[in-house]
Amino acid sequence: MTEDAFTADEIKRLRELLEIDAIKKTKMLYSQLMDSRDVDGLAEIFAEDAVCEFGPEFGNWEGRETIRTNYKAVFKDAVPYGGFHVTTNQWVELTSATTAVSRIYLIDTVHEPDPRTNPVIWYGLYDEDYVKVGDAWQIKRCTLQFLWPKRMITGDWPGAFPPASN
Repeated sequence: MTEDAFTADEIKRLRELLEIDAIKKTKMLYSQLMDSRDVDGLAEIFAEDAVCEFGPEFGNWEGRETIRTNYKAVFKDAVPYGGFHVTTNQWVELTSATTAVSRIYLIDTVHEPDPRTNPVIWYGLYDEDYVKVGDAWQIKRCTLQFLWPKRMITGDWPGAFPPASN
């Protein structure tokens, strides 16, 4: 064995990091598609039977077509890049070869010409389940906890994170 060869454990960890990177890329694409108002592209990031839990502000959306329809309604008068859906501090935990969980901070802004207007719409936190379909990671469940300006959270949130290993 040469000094440059990877160990079996390192190869396993590299594979895990490649999967985690693919999940993070999916979430970055989510924000790009949302901000550009490409609702059809956005809907394709979700699993066919995905669920979005957006609390009292937007309700629960079940299934990709409902998600597509509801995002179209939310953005019907919105201009591309009229705000930024900033997601950051993403933590990803693989739970199996084809499933993962993630927690991501949200800073949602709008671009108003009045400098006295607060550009922040929401501070929130996403808890998400991902599923690998073929070679692609898709969002299976997306729960958004609204933390500011009004705290709107689900009953048992925040719960344990990351979840205990299987």
